Amino acid sequence: MKLLDLYAKLKKDISYIEKELERSIDVDHPMLRDASLHLLKAGGKRIRPVFVLLGGKFGTYDLELIKHVAVPLELIHMASLVHDDVIDDANTRRGQLTVRSKWDNRVAMYTGDYIFAKALSIVTKLSNPEIHQIMSKALVEMSIGEMEQIRFFYRKEQRVRDYLLRIKRKTALLLAISCQLGAMAADAPDRVARQLFKFGYYVGMAFQVRDDLLDLCGTEKEIGKPPGSDIKQGNITIPVIFALQNAELRPALLEEIARIEAQDGQTDISHFLQLIRNSDGIARSEALASKYIDKAIEALQELPDVASKKDLIGIAHFIGNRSY
Repeated sequence: MKLLDLYAKLKKDISYIEKELERSIDVDHPMLRDASLHLLKAGGKRIRPVFVLLGGKFGTYDLELIKHVAVPLELIHMASLVHDDVIDDANTRRGQLTVRSKWDNRVAMYTGDYIFAKALSIVTKLSNPEIHQIMSKALVEMSIGEMEQIRFFYRKEQRVRDYLLRIKRKTALLLAISCQLGAMAADAPDRVARQLFKFGYYVGMAFQVRDDLLDLCGTEKEIGKPPGSDIKQGNITIPVIFALQNAELRPALLEEIARIEAQDGQTDISHFLQLIRNSDGIARSEALASKYIDKAIEALQELPDVASKKDLIGIAHFIGNRSY
């Protein structure tokens, strides 16, 4: 199944969530409203709300309840992107100007704070305290993941384990709880929610590995920003970590990374990209992403054969092979 086919099946519910997202961040303050809506209007795959909806299909599906999970999780993701763009000095995202670029860093930071606050206020409409606890803990872990990324900027001796723990916190956890909380909001059995968490975690790990591959191998048209943005910001991702393990390639890569760091990322990185693209770091990273997708699909095998199970498998395959 193609991703567009799945979205067509959920079109009515996704459209409803989209309207709820817009309504949730509406505010009387004109600048705050415009800045908050800016990223929302730029679009996105809405993977997190879709995971919430599909997780809810394993229980008693009630969109009026499930929206109180789907909307906050997407808002949390959006807020983190607004803050990320400030940290990264990013000018574009999804092919559009970032909030910090269209306004400034101060407006972007307060906009992100506002969207986070709105997310937390919406989820309180659900009475299950465990849902609140899981979401709050995920926010804490996301913050730690972001701090760890900063701590590891330009550190060439980091281990694969350091990277995996970082992306678990930054990316995989939010996707994991999207699946889990969708099921919980629909009163699905605990064992189902646990398996859906595992599925979302493995898919999330694959998602970030693919994202890091696209940053190095994609085009600006495909990824909505210049390739190599990660290394310019000091973020050494898994293809680079793998490539640095190649004894013959390592000296040239170390020289390139030192040069990029010395120029604070404001330099031509075409040679660095060529070195990585010609290394085995790309194939090893692709294999790692595939391994996570296999684990994600395996996590679903114990679940009831409802229609959304097949849909989740389809999304997993899309994420494992995505080129945008």
